[in-house]
Amino acid sequence: MPINMKAFLFTTALLMGATVWAQPLDRLHRKALVIDTHNDFISISLSNRIAFDASLQGRTHSDLNRMFKGGIDAQFFSIFGGGDIGFAHAMQEIDSVYAIAQRNPDRVALATSPAELKKAARSGKLAALMGVEGGHMIEDDLNKLQTLYNRGVRYMTLTWNNSTLWASSAAEETSGKIPVEKRGLNSFGQQVVQKMNEMGMMVDISHVGEKTFWDVMKIVTKPVIASHSSVYHFAPVPRNLKDDQIDAIGKNGGVICVNFYSGFLDSTFDKKSARPPLSKLIDHIDYIAKRIGVDHVGLGSDFDGIGSSPQELDGVQDFPKITRALLERGYSNKDIRKILGGNVLRVFAANDRK
Repeated sequence: MPINMKAFLFTTALLMGATVWAQPLDRLHRKALVIDTHNDFISISLSNRIAFDASLQGRTHSDLNRMFKGGIDAQFFSIFGGGDIGFAHAMQEIDSVYAIAQRNPDRVALATSPAELKKAARSGKLAALMGVEGGHMIEDDLNKLQTLYNRGVRYMTLTWNNSTLWASSAAEETSGKIPVEKRGLNSFGQQVVQKMNEMGMMVDISHVGEKTFWDVMKIVTKPVIASHSSVYHFAPVPRNLKDDQIDAIGKNGGVICVNFYSGFLDSTFDKKSARPPLSKLIDHIDYIAKRIGVDHVGLGSDFDGIGSSPQELDGVQDFPKITRALLERGYSNKDIRKILGGNVLRVFAANDRK
């Protein structure tokens, strides 16, 4: 899509909302590099037989037109399957991402490097990237990890809710399913992390147990990413990051991309089942920025993988509302550009194989 058409769709979306956005906000959001590190559309597209380039308003959080309306420049699509789904399914989902790009050559470009991401954004195309969610999908085979990298995967979440034979998950560590002596990375898990660092695949610590987290942080040689995790201080659930973990990611140079799920943002959500206000999401961003610096926070929506998101965030078209809320919270334009995507780009570049 030409740049002027992208700008037209974006501005039209703003004007159609309840609020007519101020021109400075429009300009800031359009000029920023907006990167979302986690979207589960590919999984539901296969199970529900729906196409990303169709109009899916009211059915999903995401579709291609709404990505442009939301001013999103780069989307990491999650390559995901539950604990009993493995490598073959991952390959099928990767095929789906390729197919989206092939059907829409003027609007979508596959990106496997920071340079390709920026080139797509400059040309007004959506940069489509991939991250595997769940190390079980490599089936304990480093060759399959290499194949995923060769096909364009640029991060892997070491575990999903299930543990692997080589890494324990947050869900299973806290439930007691994994005994203390078997938690964390074993020797093969260490090899996985080391190979990811060598290849240029970002190590994603979302979903991992605390023991796994600390084992990872001892051996990584490049900045890590938390592709879709929020702050334990506000919502004490196993999927969120505690203060010492946040501090360690800051020291490592990594980035925490805040998850939009209501239950990870508001500790009272499960009791009242009411969507929290958008301000709760900004609270999590604010907490990380004040604790370890604005250079270490980003956005990992988990759209189309969550059942509830904050008020005002009904789908990918609503990303400009985050920019507005950050401005209202007092963030500078420079810092907002970092949060919207600049920090993720920095970590991506630090991991990229030269």
